[in-house]
Amino acid sequence: MEHSFVSALLLMFLMADPLGNIPIFISSLKSVQENRRSKVVIRECFIAAVILCIFAFGGKAFLDALGLSQAALSMGGGLIVLLMAIRMVFPSKEGVFGEAPGGEPFIVPLAVPAIAGPSTLATILLLVGSDPDRMPEWLLVVVLTCAISAVILVFAERVQKLVGVRTTAAFERLMGLILATMAVQMFLTGITQFIQTTLKGAF
Repeated sequence: MEHSFVSALLLMFLMADPLGNIPIFISSLKSVQENRRSKVVIRECFIAAVILCIFAFGGKAFLDALGLSQAALSMGGGLIVLLMAIRMVFPSKEGVFGEAPGGEPFIVPLAVPAIAGPSTLATILLLVGSDPDRMPEWLLVVVLTCAISAVILVFAERVQKLVGVRTTAAFERLMGLILATMAVQMFLTGITQFIQTTLKGAF
């Protein structure tokens, strides 16, 4: 599945799921002073961006060391994305990533796994693996995704009060449905690549 810049940005945004993470961020920042909350959110989004960029550069070597093919990455990534989509459509009380611990958060659970989680890491690996020559575009996708997430999450409480909990939940379910279709396409692409590789090896 070849991604345009816009489709890649949409995919990463859906995987980061900042709207779905609003309750997690609000819960995690309850014990943090109000004048520090925006700084903590920006710091965590920056850390997530750094982790994703490092993974973009070093992830391919890691996969090669494990002997994993692009087809396996596409199918595995598709399954992870599908599981994420299912949890977005049918959310649990604790949210997509479970209950957040108390105290001022540092890296866990906001940077990892809320933003730089298995789904976003698998997505950036998939993008880089599909077209390594477009690395600057993929890095820009990461930066923009984390920047947009930071803006939304800095105003998390205001967004939730403005649109309401039900509207936020409904929008997250809609994004989950879109994500599910993208996940199926990723999985089908992986199967196609596997069949093509197998046929080439046979003949």
